[in-house]
Amino acid sequence: MDKINYYLYHIPGKKIGVTRDLISRVVDQQGYSLDEVEVLEQSTDIDYISDRELELQLSHGYKVDRQKYKDLYINKPKNQNKMYINATEQTSTFPVPVSKLKGRLMDMIGRTWETLHGEFEINMDTISWIMSNVKTSMYTTERSYIYNKAFAKYFKVEDHATEAERFPFGKDAYQVYLDGLTTRSNGTLDYMKTDNRFQLIRDWAGERGLYTKGDTKTQFCKLMEEAGELGRAVLKNDDEEFIDAIGDMVVVLTNMAHLGGTTIEECIDAAYKVISKRTGKMVNGTFVKDEK
Repeated sequence: MDKINYYLYHIPGKKIGVTRDLISRVVDQQGYSLDEVEVLEQSTDIDYISDRELELQLSHGYKVDRQKYKDLYINKPKNQNKMYINATEQTSTFPVPVSKLKGRLMDMIGRTWETLHGEFEINMDTISWIMSNVKTSMYTTERSYIYNKAFAKYFKVEDHATEAERFPFGKDAYQVYLDGLTTRSNGTLDYMKTDNRFQLIRDWAGERGLYTKGDTKTQFCKLMEEAGELGRAVLKNDDEEFIDAIGDMVVVLTNMAHLGGTTIEECIDAAYKVISKRTGKMVNGTFVKDEK
């Protein structure tokens, strides 16, 4: 029987890994072209190539795998109801069609797997999310996959924030935000609902600990700083700085509202209820309300 050849490959700036099939692993599964990949070494000795992978990951400054290649690829569970989850930079791929995935996942409750976005676990909550977001592979209907970043964004709680702080309006609200996004032809995200922008700001702030380490006083100081920048933009007639300063002020106000126990949406609604009934006239470029 022919010996298996293992390739130790490098995607500069991304990762170092091992595979038996460069085309399948790097091109089909990870989406890179062969001219973006360099083969560092190849060997039929899996013990050598597994040790060498960890050495080179360390020397190049990449994250070092917690398990050796030989343990991931050779020592797979013998129970055929189990399945190997293939985690790449962007996705986690399941070697079964969507129609069979839930049953396989139920058989593996408690199992974890490593991704670049942390350790994922199979439980009833994650199974529900996976089945709602899983996609069929474009290469074969016998494989399905999820996007790791979306999974981590939905479930991962940062060390500095509780789950309630990470998702201040609940995970369901965040999922509504995800559902409200659409992808442009150039691959960037666009918004379908204006309110989603405020939720995006809150999620951004929650990830960075602003709601656990900040307060309304610090945000007020930040708001005054941004107001100063807006004033300079107006005086200089600088359109780019004008837009940037207003955007920054909206971000600060969104976070200040949350820290004050309300939401920016509630504040806007309250203000509009008042001004919608207000009458007055323009005087020297300013709206002056009628006296009651």
